[in-house]
Amino acid sequence: MKMKKLLLFMMLTLMLAVVAACGNGSEDETGTGGSADGGTDSGEEEAPSEEAEGQLVLSGSSAIQPLMAAGAEEFMAANAGADIQVQAGGSGQGLSQVADGSVDIGNSDVFAEEKEEIPADELVDHRIAVVGMGPAVHPEVGIEDISSEDLIKVFTGEVTNWSELGGEDVEITLVNRPDSSGTRATFVNYALDGAEPAEGITEDSSNTVKQIISETEGAIGYLAFSYYNDDSVLPLQLDGVEQTDENVTTGDYAVWAYMHSYTNGEPEGLAKTFLDYMMSEDVQQVVVPELGYIPSTDMQVERDAEGNQTDVQ
Repeated sequence: MKMKKLLLFMMLTLMLAVVAACGNGSEDETGTGGSADGGTDSGEEEAPSEEAEGQLVLSGSSAIQPLMAAGAEEFMAANAGADIQVQAGGSGQGLSQVADGSVDIGNSDVFAEEKEEIPADELVDHRIAVVGMGPAVHPEVGIEDISSEDLIKVFTGEVTNWSELGGEDVEITLVNRPDSSGTRATFVNYALDGAEPAEGITEDSSNTVKQIISETEGAIGYLAFSYYNDDSVLPLQLDGVEQTDENVTTGDYAVWAYMHSYTNGEPEGLAKTFLDYMMSEDVQQVVVPELGYIPSTDMQVERDAEGNQTDVQ
């Protein structure tokens, strides 16, 4: 009987020791009850982050469409419940549709303030990226640099042969974008100082503009930097400044435009989540440059709707 009592006492003592050890295991070395990494244990598991879900419709500038489409594809791959449709139609259409509420985001390569019929004060501007652009010529015109003054003379028809500028004796062929083009508006404003180009060949597609320049002796047009991916056309230096991303970001080269995404009021829900994603480091530093755009976050200068350029504060 004494042996049984002794065994029972030993078992009870052992059980109490185990319970005490388990209780002490919830405390850290300081005895504060914190977790091993120094954090506080609330007794509840951290809730997993929720995936974004819902539908967004974007429309507008064809210049920014490839970037927004790529961003949407990556975003939807990580958020199965999100459906983002990216449509083109032009900057004017994107601005009109976001203003009347028929789309969630209106993409534009011009400021909303530049469109008189758009209630710009009701829209919120999100500058997703920047695109640089400039004069491009047939590689055998005989010059590599042009002054702003001479560029205006070329596009207004005052100079009609490259020999007048020290180049080859060949007539100049102008290749323009249509009046509705945001690329044309940017080039006219910042490369031609507002002077309207003379009549020439007019093409709606930058790919076609590039092809015509490359195949036409004496041709000159204007293209975004992303089209300078081979030797078929020659980007002219403007006033001795090369057409490079770095020169745009520092403000040394002035022919560039924002890729705007406008919302009607401050964005909420999925629209805000998606726009925040487009401004994330992964998109800005990987997707944006891969597609030939310049990250907005790299800009050392900024520009307002009146064209005033100032240093980023």
